[in-house]
Amino acid sequence: MTGTEQPANNPVWKLVLAYDGTEFHGWQVQPDCVTVQGELRDAIARITGEEVLPQGSGRTDAGVHALGQVASFALAAPIPEANLARALNRTLPASIRVLSATRETGDFHARHSARAKTYEYRVFRGEICPPWLARYVYTLNAPLDVEAMQRAAVLVCGEHDFTSFAATDPDRLERDFNSTGEGSNVRRLHTSQWAQDAENDLLIYRVRGNGFLHHMVRNLVGTFLEVGRGNLSETEIPAILEFRARERAGPTAPARGLYLVNVEYSSGK
Repeated sequence: MTGTEQPANNPVWKLVLAYDGTEFHGWQVQPDCVTVQGELRDAIARITGEEVLPQGSGRTDAGVHALGQVASFALAAPIPEANLARALNRTLPASIRVLSATRETGDFHARHSARAKTYEYRVFRGEICPPWLARYVYTLNAPLDVEAMQRAAVLVCGEHDFTSFAATDPDRLERDFNSTGEGSNVRRLHTSQWAQDAENDLLIYRVRGNGFLHHMVRNLVGTFLEVGRGNLSETEIPAILEFRARERAGPTAPARGLYLVNVEYSSGK
């Protein structure tokens, strides 16, 4: 069994995970690369002897972190919920932690059942970034017009075709099966906003939506930073969306500042 599909007769597990993505080549299993999905698969096999491939709520890229990634898989072994979480945390590397492990109904799927996701991007604004923070933020000490960035961020709320903010490799898009249909670049953003954490010298972008394209959040951040630098006007954001061309938007912000914060499901999930 490959583990790409969840066996119909076995209980489905839901894991909530946090991880430091710095040393991983992203979530998805890749040949000859260390990935979060691969580490979790191997840990499950060592504990249960079962070969399953846990399905994530979405693919995080190399260097991207997670505070609340969700994975699902089916197991035949009758393991108590608390025992599975403890066993996995003893087996997994310290950079991956299982925050919770629960059994769900048989139709639960980490990706297909998701209704909304929240991402956060952190920019360090201080003059010297502490070494213990450097791999978790994008350091940018240049002057920024944060108010203009906030006005630009609001303009992407609602339902839009986000082709201009998607990576150009369409086979890597994170599909939203819930509302837009496979292959569509239309997404709905519920919130899109910048906030300042002056105490920690952080500028934080937080976005919540029903789905995200590959590199979409990082491309939004890169574009808003261009607005902040004065290289782009906030009034150009609607036209950038309308053009549906990647070259119209700003650069891709570095992966290290991005976090998958949480994934939302319908009631009871």
